[in-house]
Amino acid sequence: MKLYDTSRREVVEITPLVPGVLKIYACGPTVYRDAHVGNMRTFLLTDLIKRFAQYQGLNVELIQNITDVGHMADDTGLGGIDEGQGDTEDRVLAQAKTESVDALSIARKYEDNFHKDLKLLNIQKATKYPRASESIELMIELIKQLIEKKHAYVGKSGTVFFDAKSFSSYGQISGNKLDELQPGYRFEGKSDPDKKFHADWALWKHAGENRTQLTWETPWGRGYPGWHIECSAMSIKFLGNKIDIHTGGIDLRFPHHEDERAQSNASANTEVVNYWIHGEHLLFEGRKMSKSSGNVLLVSDVLAKGLDPLAIRLSLLEHRYRSQMDLTWNSISASHKNLNRIREKMQEWSKSSGSVDKNYLAQFESALNGDLDTNKVLQLLRTLEKDETVSNGDRYQTVLKFDEVLGLDLHHAPEAKKEVEITPEIKGLLETRAKARLEKNWKLSDEIRDKLIALGIGIKDSDSGQEIFSL
Repeated sequence: MKLYDTSRREVVEITPLVPGVLKIYACGPTVYRDAHVGNMRTFLLTDLIKRFAQYQGLNVELIQNITDVGHMADDTGLGGIDEGQGDTEDRVLAQAKTESVDALSIARKYEDNFHKDLKLLNIQKATKYPRASESIELMIELIKQLIEKKHAYVGKSGTVFFDAKSFSSYGQISGNKLDELQPGYRFEGKSDPDKKFHADWALWKHAGENRTQLTWETPWGRGYPGWHIECSAMSIKFLGNKIDIHTGGIDLRFPHHEDERAQSNASANTEVVNYWIHGEHLLFEGRKMSKSSGNVLLVSDVLAKGLDPLAIRLSLLEHRYRSQMDLTWNSISASHKNLNRIREKMQEWSKSSGSVDKNYLAQFESALNGDLDTNKVLQLLRTLEKDETVSNGDRYQTVLKFDEVLGLDLHHAPEAKKEVEITPEIKGLLETRAKARLEKNWKLSDEIRDKLIALGIGIKDSDSGQEIFSL
């Protein structure tokens, strides 16, 4: 398997440090809200790596953390989905206040929803899902080590900071250099007068008098962990000082993964993670997903429209993991239809005996070995579907083999077809949309498409006109 390693800035061959075993650490969700489909794209990346490694005969140990404490409302400094919440309040505590319940109830609620969404998208379970709130002792011990090794110091208030200047290779993942980072940069919240250097970050934060939930006693007083320290503590605890792959969204490259690498390496006196693999951003209907613009897409939104959640998975597979992608309702609806089409074919092909076609299998493996080119795999699948030189039985067995990695449940029976009733309202909308498209009024065309989707009508544009189908 070859993947793009962010720290090396090139596609490299993945060689497990322990023969036969692939150790993966994946950044998991902050459980203060439902994970959106952009998050799910990153989790799908981890799933594809795991599935293909298993396909190749490797035993995969996957650890994915659950952040239920310590992630502030704008810890990343990148704005985005939580704009306007401020940068000093824990995300879980803020949502607990909004919903008028205790913090851990919020965390468990959204953690449960996270696992339900993973199941709907056919994302395999991790080996373990450690929670930050249940790993406090691990973090405290790691912070003690960093203080002893002069990589961390305690401020006057009791907040413990990592000494960024003590780690000479800081910036290897992101390309950022400490002497070029400007004071006041928002990646660690407001500047703290206890810091020796403006780019130092908090490993443990003093709680103060106002915070009454999710705090713990430590040698430095009562407080709570910084966001970055949890991943260092959990990854080393459950996977050791040598980890093959660390995955996450490209937005985590800096500062989260840069800080995590510094903490882990400084503690272990070695390069802990061998390969850093990041998934690119996902847009929805041409825009970044954010609450302020009202275009955050959840798995539950797709279910509410009567679409198969695996249509999301198929849509995401149409693009390689490290290319930016614009997901649309049209593409999800088309994927829903395509899933049912191939499942119908599979039901037909399953009636004949056969074996895996070695030529197609070799092309499949070559595409995945080449930096997980899932788009090429789907093109190959469509070619196989139409290839009459391959017997039905062979096509069935070959697609089953593909699906070990694609995870689309292509052997399932297709959804029963529903007739589309063309009411006067639907007919009028279709005529208005056709005219809007002729006049290149794309805004109106999209608005009508959304109205049709709300009525349970999917639409696909082709050279012959508008093709409609029931959702």
